[in-house]
This record gives sequence, C-alpha cells and structure tokens, in this order.
Amino acid sequence: MKKLDVVALGELLIDFTQNGLSAQGNVLYEANPGGAPCNVLAMLSRLGRSTAFIGKVGEDIFGSRLKDTLEEAGIGTANLVMDSEIPTTLAFVQTSDDGDRDFSFYRNPGADMMLSAEELNPELINNARIFHFGSLSMTHERVCQATKKAIELAKQSGALISFDPNLRPPLWKSLEDARRQISYGLSQCDILKISDNEIQWFTGEEDFDTAIKKLRQEYDISLIMLSMGKNGSRAYYRDLCVEAAPFLQENTIETTGAGDTFGACCLHHVLKYGIADLDRQRLEEMLTFANAAASIITTRKGALRVMPSLEEIESVMRRTAR
Repeated sequence: MKKLDVVALGELLIDFTQNGLSAQGNVLYEANPGGAPCNVLAMLSRLGRSTAFIGKVGEDIFGSRLKDTLEEAGIGTANLVMDSEIPTTLAFVQTSDDGDRDFSFYRNPGADMMLSAEELNPELINNARIFHFGSLSMTHERVCQATKKAIELAKQSGALISFDPNLRPPLWKSLEDARRQISYGLSQCDILKISDNEIQWFTGEEDFDTAIKKLRQEYDISLIMLSMGKNGSRAYYRDLCVEAAPFLQENTIETTGAGDTFGACCLHHVLKYGIADLDRQRLEEMLTFANAAASIITTRKGALRVMPSLEEIESVMRRTAR
C-alpha cells in the first residue's frame, strides 16, 4: 500500500502581492507563501489527503518561513532542500481591476532552480499514488533533469502522473523552449489540468474542442481538465466532454491560486474514484466541486495558507445550487 496520496515537485516561493497603500502613498506588498505545486498540495491536505513536497528554498528567512508554512499545512517536507548559497525565489504580483495578474520574478538564479536529481528522495516518490509537476521546474537544465528523473521514478512505481503547464513566459529563455518542455510534460502525464489561454497558445486553435482534439491526436492523456476562468470548466475523458458552470463571487479580489485549487480538487476526486471508469455524473461532480473551491480562493489574498475547507466548499455549492 502506498503511504502518500500526492507528491509534487516544483517551485516554492514568496508571492509579494499588493495590499493597499502606505500613508505616503507607496504600494504595500504582503509576503504570501506560494508556488503552484504547493498550492495544489495545500488544498489536498485541507481535504484530508496525505501529501509531500520535493523542492529547494534558500537557507534564509523566507526559506525557513516557507518550510514552517508547509508543515503547518500538513505537507511533508522530508525532501525540501535548503540551499546555503542561493536565495529563495521571489515573485511580485500586480493585480488589475478584473483580477488578472502580471508577475515579476527574482530568480536569476533562485533556489528552486538548483534542485538536482541527486537530491531526490526515491522512497518518497515510490510511495505516491499521484506524482504532480508543472513546467516551472523545467525552465533550467539542473531542475529539469531532476524533474524528469522524478517522473521516471514515479512511472516505475506505478503512480499516476499529473501535469499543469502553468505557463509563465518571463521565466523561459524563449517560448519555443517552453513549448518543447511542455510537450514533454504532455507526453508523460495521465492527468492534465490546462487553462484556456494555455491550450490556445499551445495548439494555435481558438475553439477549445478543436484544440483538445488536436492535443489528443499527439498525446495519450486519460483525463484532461480545462479551466476557463469566468466561463467555468470542462473535462474530457474518452468520448465524454462534460462542462460545469462557474460560481461567480461578488467579492472576488484576485485569481492567484484559483487554477491550483481547481486542479487539486480534481485530483481529490481521482483519488476517490480512480481513473479507469469515470462517467458523466462523476465528472460533473468533480468539476462542480472544483469550481466552487476555486471561486472561494478568488475572494482571498494568496492561496497556500487560506485554502477553503470541505464545509466551505459545500456551503457555496448549496447556496448557489442550480
């Protein structure tokens, strides 16, 4: 029996998000723990799933706080490496009036880039039911090799492979390099969570069904979840295409972590039902639950430390039952 539901590898960093103005009129930034893979694990842990993280932070005040935050969230840190020379990666997030974000990264280098294949804990990976990763751990050669080694170990152990491209163009040498590495991720995964703008960019198709068809012609992916922001979400599984409406919140302040929350809730349902025999009802249940959770996180600053509880998600679903 495997001991861990989900192990994720990738970036763990500080998101400095806008939080008002000082008395002098200067922008105030709040230091929120972040990083897409850890957001996913935080949501899963909130739902009672056993999780662990593989990554690297600096041996500095930010790295120490991030480690403490993971442990508070119930995320295993046995394979969180502390780098004594390279600082923890930082990101500054600027949020527009409609909740969309622009990122400025301080990562040249950042500790998350310095994880090596030799620093992986194979036992941890072997004990995972699902191994999850994103593309930010493939932007630089060293951490890219570590990511590919971890995927290899996870496949050998029989784990399901989950991938979220989470495209951040400023972190790539070129978009062609991003396309190449994301293509590798697509070729390895059983479960894909991808956003509307990412699939349009990758396939060159505006219509989502056409884009998914094009993707499936090249990659053998069992379950694809497409997040469409204010337009809800879709799941593609065998010959099924299931769509669920969004839960729009009047007090949305930002979208940081919404996609991660959505993806985590989908993984929660895969852990519950498996991936071999899903039907329309279970896919609708998965998407509705994930949409509700994602809507809650848009009303909160940051993500990792403020993931919604099961009771909060179910309350949103009851209040807006359609």
